[in-house]
Amino acid sequence: MHHSSVPVFTRYLRQLSALVRIAAEHAAAGHATPQALLQARLAPDMLAFREQVQTADDFALRTCALLTGTVKLDQGAPESDFAGLRARLARSEAHLQSLAPQLFEGSATRIVESGAGQAQLALDGHTFLLHYALPNFIFHLSSAYAILRHQGLAIGKQDFDGLHQYPRP
Repeated sequence: MHHSSVPVFTRYLRQLSALVRIAAEHAAAGHATPQALLQARLAPDMLAFREQVQTADDFALRTCALLTGTVKLDQGAPESDFAGLRARLARSEAHLQSLAPQLFEGSATRIVESGAGQAQLALDGHTFLLHYALPNFIFHLSSAYAILRHQGLAIGKQDFDGLHQYPRP
C-alpha cells in the first residue's frame, strides 16, 4: 500500500507545485493578477484554483494518515498566495516521504472510515485507496491544471505528469 500511495502522491504533489510556480510566473509577468489566478474557477459551483491545490494536498495527507493510523499533518490556516501553496506542498511531500513502509502493513484489508461529501464511507484500505482516494486526488489535481489552462497559461500534458515531452509553442 505504501508503494501505491506515497510515491504517487509525492510525485504529483511536486507536479502540482510546479504548476503553482508557473502560475506565479505568469502573474509576475503581468498576464494576470495573483488573486485572479488563485480565485479562478471552471464553474461557479466548483472550487477555485487555490482550493483545488489545497484539497488535492489534503487528500494525499488524509489518505496516508487513514491508511497508517497516524495523525494527519496539520497544515494550519489556508494559504492565500503562491509561495504559501508551494511551502504547503513541500511540507506535505516531506511528511509523506517520512512515512515508513511498515506503517502501511495490514492497511489493504483494514476498514477505513471517511467522509465523502455527505456520505460516510467504510471501505477496506485497498478499495479506499484505488477507488476513492487516488481518483479524488487526481480530480483536484486535474481541476487545478484545467483552471490554469483555461486562464491561458501555456501548459500541457508534460506539465501535468512530467513524463510526456512535446515541443513548446
